[in-house]
Amino acid sequence: MELFLDPDDSRPLSTQLYEQLRTAIVEGRLEPGARLTPSRTAAADLGVARATVTDAYGRLSAEGYVEGRSGGGSVVSAAPAHVRTRVSVPALAPTERAAAIAAYDPAPGARAAFDFRPGRLDPALFPVAAWRRCVVRTLDRAPGQYEDPAGTPELRETLAHWVARSRGVSATAEETFVTSGAGHAVDLIARVLAEPGTTVAVEEPGYPPVVAVLRSHGLRVVGVPVDDHGIVVEAIPAESRIVYVTPSHQYPLGMVMARRRRLELLDWAARAGAAVIEDDYDSEFRHTVRPLEPMQRLDRDGRVIYVGTFSKSLSPALRIGFLVAPATLIPALRAVRQAVDWCPPPATQQALTHFIADGHLDRHLRRSRRRYTDRHRLMREALDRFLPSGYHVLPAEAGLHLTVTGPADAADAELWPALRQQGLQVSSLRYTYAFDEPRSGFLLGFAALPEQSVGPAVRGLSAALAASAHHR
Repeated sequence: MELFLDPDDSRPLSTQLYEQLRTAIVEGRLEPGARLTPSRTAAADLGVARATVTDAYGRLSAEGYVEGRSGGGSVVSAAPAHVRTRVSVPALAPTERAAAIAAYDPAPGARAAFDFRPGRLDPALFPVAAWRRCVVRTLDRAPGQYEDPAGTPELRETLAHWVARSRGVSATAEETFVTSGAGHAVDLIARVLAEPGTTVAVEEPGYPPVVAVLRSHGLRVVGVPVDDHGIVVEAIPAESRIVYVTPSHQYPLGMVMARRRRLELLDWAARAGAAVIEDDYDSEFRHTVRPLEPMQRLDRDGRVIYVGTFSKSLSPALRIGFLVAPATLIPALRAVRQAVDWCPPPATQQALTHFIADGHLDRHLRRSRRRYTDRHRLMREALDRFLPSGYHVLPAEAGLHLTVTGPADAADAELWPALRQQGLQVSSLRYTYAFDEPRSGFLLGFAALPEQSVGPAVRGLSAALAASAHHR
């Protein structure tokens, strides 16, 4: 450990060393078996006589804190005297605004036999060999310096072509901005477009992390109800300056925003002078119907910011996504990104550029669509067959999760123990309500479940629901 000597301290130098080491041992920062720096080396580093160090070590040895080992110098004793855990009174506390933010998933690394949580993918489907080759290609040269905060020119060009071809988004490389996922994109947009106190409208129910990040900036976040056609435009407060929507697959209820409703929202934004954030988080996966045009393509006033992510289409572990914004916003987005964390990881960007350009992403998506569509069908059939009375599956023909609503008197506190007993991880529908009385139910992600696990997982879920109902 690093040792320090204070020339203004009236205590002898050996006493200063002794007390630093003793405190580190007592507080557990030097654990049993830890080797002390050889006295000759410590003396040279500190610029003192070796005897000063050996005197401090001798006192520690005499009191049982360290012991000498033949040919091994001095090490902390296996059971040093009076060892205790350091106790301190914290002097700092988060602001009230920060403390009010609750973790949407408090245990993201939790494991279960059957993981129904949305956002989980099947790692067996990840194209490891192709991704490895792309990563190796980036290692042909040593890592460089800081890159453009908006992303490398090569990746931005590749993304602009890919999103135009795959989703019909109108994009150029100059309008494309690389992010660390959809949530990070919303964070950057809020920093650039809104001052504290600005009103931002979100869907209710909706995606809790977006509500949290907007509130963290001191924005006034309001919930707007959704119906079978998407967000209810006439319910958006007139003072809203940003509207966040998930039109391709509403999170969490699953409906697709109708084309007429999309045009209504665009007309409203033009009249109100507002921006629309279009989060297209899992539009790659449609199971029975053709996708509608993205709102960004329908926009004629430059008010839509399109947000995409590779967390659902490739892997959440990559932490990479993008946004397509009017060119007038890119300089400010670039400056803010540089201030926050400078730039996306260059090596990951290079690998992703190769991965898309070589056609690996398109092949991976074709394969994944087939598998996830099969799981969507199996999940829906199993739920229709095994769900107990009072529970209903909401219609959803896209995405990687299904939403089930439950009886009004169903209580999560009674359900979770039964779920854990069945080896299940499930997300509650209640957590997606931030403004209104929450609706009972849960979200069932099916992407991480192999086909042969869908039936057993749903039967386990049904058993847990029955046990919870019996308890009520």
